[in-house]
Amino acid sequence: MNIISKSILIATSNISAFDAIRETLQANYEIYLAIDKNKYRQLLKTKRYEFTFIDIDFLKPELGKKTDQNSYQKELSLFWKLYPTASLVVMSSQEKIHEAVKAVKAGANSYITYPINPEEVKYVIEYIYEEKIKQSELDYLRDHFWEKDALDIVRTNSALMKKVLAKVRSVAPTKTTVLLYGDTGTGKGVIAGLIHTHSNRKDNQFISVHCGAIPDTLLESELFGHEKGAFTGAIKRKLGKFEIAREGTIFLDEIGTISPAAQIKLLKVLQDRSFQRVGGDETIESNARVIAATNIDLNKMTDNGSFRKDLYYRLNVFPIEIPPLRDRKEDIPLLVESFLKRLNQFYLKEIYDIHPMVLESFQKYSWPGNIRELENLIERSYILETSSILTPESFPSELFAPDTQITQVQLNTSKTIAEIRRKGIENIERQYLKEILTRNRGRINQSAEDAGISTRQLHKLLTKYGIKKEDFK
Repeated sequence: MNIISKSILIATSNISAFDAIRETLQANYEIYLAIDKNKYRQLLKTKRYEFTFIDIDFLKPELGKKTDQNSYQKELSLFWKLYPTASLVVMSSQEKIHEAVKAVKAGANSYITYPINPEEVKYVIEYIYEEKIKQSELDYLRDHFWEKDALDIVRTNSALMKKVLAKVRSVAPTKTTVLLYGDTGTGKGVIAGLIHTHSNRKDNQFISVHCGAIPDTLLESELFGHEKGAFTGAIKRKLGKFEIAREGTIFLDEIGTISPAAQIKLLKVLQDRSFQRVGGDETIESNARVIAATNIDLNKMTDNGSFRKDLYYRLNVFPIEIPPLRDRKEDIPLLVESFLKRLNQFYLKEIYDIHPMVLESFQKYSWPGNIRELENLIERSYILETSSILTPESFPSELFAPDTQITQVQLNTSKTIAEIRRKGIENIERQYLKEILTRNRGRINQSAEDAGISTRQLHKLLTKYGIKKEDFK
């Protein structure tokens, strides 16, 4: 016997909407109806509902009061106080869809529009369940290892990055020296910070030194300090980074650029945990953990004599190779989301999404500048963008392949006007379909209705232009 334990509350005066949702979900849920706001609040206090579908008007404040995101947050807070883990879906007409969006920004899980489409109801339920699974995974990580501030960093769909993060988890609690390999812009500094944050040194200093940006004549002083009068311009004693780091972590980026003299002193620190300031004879102890990084092959440098073998072996205790962005393109959407979240914290704009055409072009691009290049592109586009999502117009045109520049028609006078006209129509249709799927989050029925065609016709057009609805969900 199948015992139904989960319940759904439908708060609306639209009986047709209630019937549509009930017929779609009654096989798996007990369905309850609240036909007005008072009944909704009354039923809400009697039991926990797995999902609540509520008319947008039931969330609005009293007449005469302003309806904005804050007012929706106040109304929704009553719901979350009772059932923090339950899900709420807003229902509205097409004319009030902007109000539904405000409610989602205020905390509602999603929204659907009248008339109710059974497929849309199923999609929303599945989407919310998937999001809950993702959140539970993040909660698991938070409770078991990763710090809260690192959760955005450790999100990945890449098998290569999962291996990297597994190594980080293994080595972080130790005092082992780590050598990070990777191209410029792959995030070696971020990984170094991640190791420090999840070590028993996290409450001590994390000192980063970009060895390649410091002249050879000053690098020794920068790392180990100097005594007053040690050289021209040394008017007072200076503490070096190793002395400042002490019980913390020192990150040496571009380690392959340091001079032979600095290599000898660094080797001594790694061997004896001690050093002397430039121009001094006092031996100073340092228990700083060393994390080094390079974008060149240190092993080859040892073969030609430009890097000490004994130092290389001391540094290469626990190597971690960080893949370039071109080998982990499945992480691009997650990285974009993270960058947008950070930009929204510093600027007054509210941009939370990116046009599918841009993501499509990102997948075809080779990313020579890796994550740093992607971050710079997103920030530039963010500054230029005037809409609520990042659109192709805000990115450099050279980023897009010829077939994705659909707002322009390439004129070729060797072709007939009929051929040019056909090509132009195809470009416009392709752009229109992508825009309408973006707006409807890949929902076929709603997109077909908005386009004034049948779902069969829409499917044929999507096949013709190689467009997948899954890319827009």
